[in-house]
Formats: sequence, C-alpha cells, structure tokens
Amino acid sequence: MEFGGTVPIDAPDPGTASDIRLRAIPFPVFQLRPQRSLTRVPMTGFTEMGGPNGADEVSVQFTYTLWRYPDDRSDPRNEIEVDERTRRAIEGDPPGGRPAWLKEQARIFLYPMLWEATRTTWHASPDRDRHSLAQQLLDHTNHFLRNSFREELGLPAGPTTADAWKVKASAVADSSISVDGEERPGVHIDTDPFVYAVGVRVNEHVVCTTVLPRDSLPFLTLSLARIES
Repeated sequence: MEFGGTVPIDAPDPGTASDIRLRAIPFPVFQLRPQRSLTRVPMTGFTEMGGPNGADEVSVQFTYTLWRYPDDRSDPRNEIEVDERTRRAIEGDPPGGRPAWLKEQARIFLYPMLWEATRTTWHASPDRDRHSLAQQLLDHTNHFLRNSFREELGLPAGPTTADAWKVKASAVADSSISVDGEERPGVHIDTDPFVYAVGVRVNEHVVCTTVLPRDSLPFLTLSLARIES
C-alpha cells in the first residue's frame, strides 16, 4: 500500500458530498445494523449504469471497519499486521500536513475492513433471470471473492479468464434475515469456505445483498437496517 500526491490542508472532506448523494437516493438503502463492532466507512460506493431514458441500474455499497475488541478501540489487538513502511505512510504527515479527515481515513487501513459488504441495487426494469435475487447474490459474492480473496483463490494479478473458483448457482438456497427487526425471507450462500452471503428482495425493483468473510461472523450480528433519509 502506498500513498502518493499531496492533499491541501484545507481540502474539503469528500465524505460530505458522499453523504449528500446518499441522502438523495430515491429508493430504500440498507446497511448492516449499527452495532459496537462495526463502523461504516464514510465514503459510500456508488455504481450507476445508464440507458437512453436515464439510469437503468443504481447500486449503493457500504464498507465497514470491524472491531474485534469494541470495548477499547485503541486495543492493538484490533489492528491487522502491516509492515513498517505501510505504517509510516498511514501515520506520518507530509511536510504540509494532512486534513484531519484524511488522517482519519488513512488510519482505517490499520484495521480489518469488510469491503463493499452491503450492496443495495435498484433496476428500472428488472429482468426476471439476470436481476433475480439469487443471481444478484451470486454476482456480489463472486465480486467480493475476486477482490478480497485473490491470493487464497490462487488468482493471478490483473484480469483473468479463470472461473473455476466462482461460486455456482447451485450454492444459493432459501434462507431469511432480520430487516429492521423483522425476519424476512431471502436466500443465502453457506457453502463457500471464505465467505457467507445473504440477500433479500426489498420490492419489485430493489434487492439488498450482504457478503462477509467467515472469520468476521463471530464478532457481529448479521441483520439489516434501512438508512434514514
């Protein structure tokens, strides 16, 4: 991990613009239920695909910091192992200093991250097969695996056409998940050695899927909550 370039000390916090955009999303968006072992990373991910009549597909992705010892977040056991060069890049200041928000964001990389763990996706005109809940959960799971477990899967750096590692459609089974305190029917993937995944259909146009590393599961409660607009 390397950090390059200089950000002016008075540069605005991009998290503010991200939050404004999130609040403007016109469909219900869900996150992992707020809890002591999780902090949602301020920078929300957005993906949008357009067509001749405007947006056809919009996704909102949340990444989280995981606290294994939430009673004391300064406990060094919360940190992951990083080499000295990386630690200096995270904790050091360039000659002109860094904005406070950038210092805080850089420190995120000292802790386990649940990268794009929660995804809420809206389709203007859902296709029965391509946009089914099962297919969207499968797509999210394989995306998560490809980006978070490349080494464990034996994937080379850069693009690859290998797909033997992918989770297959047969792994998707009926399940349920708590959404705003109510148990809702959904589907899950509970056969992969690295991740557990679960999804729920919110309405005709919207689904929410969650993919988590298996080793994070003992530290959190797996349930969803709607973001208040």
